[in-house]
Amino acid sequence: MRKALVVGFNNYKGCELHGCINDAHKIAALLEKNENGSPNFEVKLITDENKQITQGELRGHITDLFSGTCDMAVLYFSGHGTISSSGGSIVTPDFTKHNLGIGMNEILNLANASNLRDKVIILDCCHSGDFGNPLGESSDLCMLTDGVTILTASKKDESSVEVNGAGIFTTLLVDALNGGAADLIGHVTSGKIYSYIDEALGAWNQRPVFKTNVSRFSSIREAKPPINVNILRNLTKYFHSITDLYILDPTYEFTSPSKNDDNVVIFKELQKLVAVGVIVPVDEEHMYFAAMNSKACKLTSIGYHYWKLAKEGKI
Repeated sequence: MRKALVVGFNNYKGCELHGCINDAHKIAALLEKNENGSPNFEVKLITDENKQITQGELRGHITDLFSGTCDMAVLYFSGHGTISSSGGSIVTPDFTKHNLGIGMNEILNLANASNLRDKVIILDCCHSGDFGNPLGESSDLCMLTDGVTILTASKKDESSVEVNGAGIFTTLLVDALNGGAADLIGHVTSGKIYSYIDEALGAWNQRPVFKTNVSRFSSIREAKPPINVNILRNLTKYFHSITDLYILDPTYEFTSPSKNDDNVVIFKELQKLVAVGVIVPVDEEHMYFAAMNSKACKLTSIGYHYWKLAKEGKI
């Protein structure tokens, strides 16, 4: 039971945007299904492609999103954002001078009051970093109830940039959901997404903002794992404890005259684990030399984590 509201507005009179509708379609398609084709979120896509969406209509959709009971709700918005002395707002196409759209504080209040387990709000709009600061522009206080996560394209005093008809932030978000932010099991969480986008944007670019109050990160999408999960499960076969060393010798290296076919198969798995940072050779720079010089390999700190998951049958 997971639902997502995906919103993209381009058609603002006098201040049109160009990439928000396309961005919304991309995000909706990614949230609907995991990479293996299994269903993920029930997505409601709202754009002003064919008709103007009013403030009242959007408010109703957002209210519905955070109502009821389900495991996770995601709100994605791409469009104009603005900020005033009373705080930030997402702008609707029917905006007027004194009624620009829906206040970020109003959306935050709906999320904070919701009984849903996980509420994730992703905003690609200018000044979006003000979301979560209920006292307005002058305050940096963040007030989130349990289960609320906020990921925004820019700080509260920054613009959110479009390049070649696509938001910079959403372009990176798409890459992250496609597997760029996946862990070794294939889970893409909000924390991993933020880390991916934060590293991709340079110091002179707009800066993403991440705010959360969760006891654990839930997966937003399942992507293809960077390593076969069965190889991760074999960690407990190769290492009986997290401090164990796995002793190597030349029989593991396929170019060695003394190679052993079974050991060569194991060595290939170990090398794949090295490639994703789960193990490292001991006292040698490369696994080849660790084998040829009868050294060993050991788990890294990341390896400890996946060893424990394998031990507990969680992967």
